[in-house]
Amino acid sequence: MSQVRIVTDSTADIPADLRERLGIEVVPLKVLFGSEAFRDGVDMGPEQFYDKLASSGIFPTTSQPSPADFIQVYERLADEGADSIISIHLSSQLSGTYQSALVSKSMIDEKADIEVVDSRSASCGIGMLVVAAAEAAKQGKSKSEILERIASLRQNIGLYFLVDTLEYLHKGGRIGKAAALFGSLLNIKPILSVNDDGVVYSVDKVRGQKKAMNRIVELMQKDFAGKPIDLIMAYTTGRETAEEFFSLLKQHFDVKSVQYTHIGPVIGAHVGPGTVAAFAIPV
Repeated sequence: MSQVRIVTDSTADIPADLRERLGIEVVPLKVLFGSEAFRDGVDMGPEQFYDKLASSGIFPTTSQPSPADFIQVYERLADEGADSIISIHLSSQLSGTYQSALVSKSMIDEKADIEVVDSRSASCGIGMLVVAAAEAAKQGKSKSEILERIASLRQNIGLYFLVDTLEYLHKGGRIGKAAALFGSLLNIKPILSVNDDGVVYSVDKVRGQKKAMNRIVELMQKDFAGKPIDLIMAYTTGRETAEEFFSLLKQHFDVKSVQYTHIGPVIGAHVGPGTVAAFAIPV
């Protein structure tokens, strides 16, 4: 039976115990506070990041892994006996991580059979694909079967981010200063998603958090009304907000399971504290 190993990057926001149980390899991105660089999930976890974000006057930036970072992981997995490696990464429209993985694949093509996959998603949208791929690999599925599973799942994941503050979208260059100031004064809460091309876009802007949560329920009903679903509730700071959001969702959907997880430093640097997100998939 061939051995397929699954690789991803730290923006998939997969809990450490689940990564370990399924043998998922993670290549970290970096978050930078001025000249200080931290590997996402290695040198700095979510709680340390959000504490530093609150206390530091420096706006954080992020950077992708180098091809050398990927080569180190790919070569080790090949040496450990992997017949194939499937490497699933943050949308190529949001980061150069996917391209970096492609470069490293081209440099060691003769040593390892590597398939690099653009998730065209972010955070737990990637994580759902990665976990499903790793579970299939544990079951002895072939590389082609796992790739088919990823492609099928990618079409069915629904995801919505509810952003609490416009400050980070403004500083990250996604909205202008005037829009950020005007939106903050009116308590505007942007609802973000990722389209089929892997581009983050604003689905709607709603005044007030409760109204925004109800608006997400309306949006999700288009895809998931009457269908059993699994949910991942993700948050940057304040799990209680994610729990409140879930309490609303379970009133409207047939939820078979729910997991809670932190949104990590790299994604958190772009959406800011107070963000909550719902990731749904039919079961």
